[in-house]
Amino acid sequence: MAANQTQVQRWDIFELRLNGPETGNPFLEVSLKALFQFKNRTIECSGFYDGDGVYRIRFMPDTPGTWRYRIESSAGELAGREGEFQCVEASGSNHGPVGIRNRYHFAYADGTAFHPIGTTCYAWVHQGEELEKNTLATLRTAPFNKIRMCVFPKHYAFNENEPPRHIFEVVSSAGSDSSGKLDTTRFNPDYFRHLEKRIGQLRDLGIEADIVLFHAYDRWGYADMGAEADDRYLRYTVARLAAFRNVWWSLANEYDLMKSKSMSDWDRFFRIVREEDPHGHLRSIHNCRGFYDHGKPWITHQSIQYNSSDMRKVAEWREQYQKPLLIDECGYEGNIHLGWGNLPARELVCRCWEILTRGGYPTCHGETYVHPQDILWWSKGGALHGESPERLEFLRQILDEAPSDELEPVDFGHDVGCVGKPVSSGKPGEYYLLYFGIRQPAFRRLDLPEDHRFIIDVIDTWEMNVQRACGSFSGKCQIELPGKPYVALRIVRQTDT
Repeated sequence: MAANQTQVQRWDIFELRLNGPETGNPFLEVSLKALFQFKNRTIECSGFYDGDGVYRIRFMPDTPGTWRYRIESSAGELAGREGEFQCVEASGSNHGPVGIRNRYHFAYADGTAFHPIGTTCYAWVHQGEELEKNTLATLRTAPFNKIRMCVFPKHYAFNENEPPRHIFEVVSSAGSDSSGKLDTTRFNPDYFRHLEKRIGQLRDLGIEADIVLFHAYDRWGYADMGAEADDRYLRYTVARLAAFRNVWWSLANEYDLMKSKSMSDWDRFFRIVREEDPHGHLRSIHNCRGFYDHGKPWITHQSIQYNSSDMRKVAEWREQYQKPLLIDECGYEGNIHLGWGNLPARELVCRCWEILTRGGYPTCHGETYVHPQDILWWSKGGALHGESPERLEFLRQILDEAPSDELEPVDFGHDVGCVGKPVSSGKPGEYYLLYFGIRQPAFRRLDLPEDHRFIIDVIDTWEMNVQRACGSFSGKCQIELPGKPYVALRIVRQTDT
């Protein structure tokens, strides 16, 4: 066994590197795991073969102190090894993995609130070094703290290039990898090392990687590998990636378009991911038309595609499944010919505000502007060209300034139940956020609690400015508004000084 770490931060990766057999097919023939123990707790982690006789086991410790481990393997030269390492407190931007808080919301493991504002960049890790570096440079200054991305390459409109690496070894046909056949019994460690590098770079940027494990847009054979290969792929991928604290699992993008897989297959996939991930990362599945049952216990949150300007369903789904709700796709800002990819920026931003004030999280940004080289952000990454990202950064700032114990949908005002009433969320008696969307009232009458005073801000969500109304307010009052669309009101209880 090569020299390994003796100290690691809480929620960082402790990795064991071992040398072992490389004859035959180690991906199939060698089993490997480690038992990590802290006091009376024992956590089991599967290892994996990384090629060239190298085996690895990764673990994300969650408690400071001395951890001990023991290796078990079908290979005699790997089995029985023992050791220990020290886990020290996290520092800097290391807040741990994201989990569920207060049923409908998210927080890092250290308790820091996490408000997801996400983008989609499906195949960005399959575009080659130059374009992928450009994508990371763009993300460095973008407002997004979550990104949806695929393990497999993608074959679809504006995305027909051959990936530089495949997930499995390719048995060439007539000397051409592109016309070869995937050997699903042998993984390509070079691809996974590349994927891990990108996930680590996202982590360092403070971005959660929502890893899409399956999708239907395929010409290489990934969408229909057969049950045995599917299961083996899931176990290998989880073994390699689960120790990254910024990983989420999305079982599929548009799972219901994958006609070769049944509902029982998806249930089995969730079971495998849940059993193989010792760190319990978040788990979801994304629809095209029909929903998977989000009420099943292995689903941690709802990942929904809903391409509509009417977001009233958000509150309904939230209450139906009693879990956090992310609208991960609601149409993209762009100008391509496909109906889901030519929203004006104003409409996308409006939908995001509607999602937020109805009790969900807007993780649905994507960009699909025509490009001479077909470099569309939603799939390939590169640069952002639209007007929505800076408005979503403004939205994220408003959200981050809200009460830390999270907002809930509320009925607010004298027109409860009326058509055209503003959408509102808040913390009753403390904080309210009202959004008027495309409506343009010149004033708003409010009925505030009479036993407190409130500060009121008029927010132009498109122009990204905040104007404070003069004075403080309580009881019945009237607030003047600019008489234009995309305005919100923020009402905050005045604290005693």
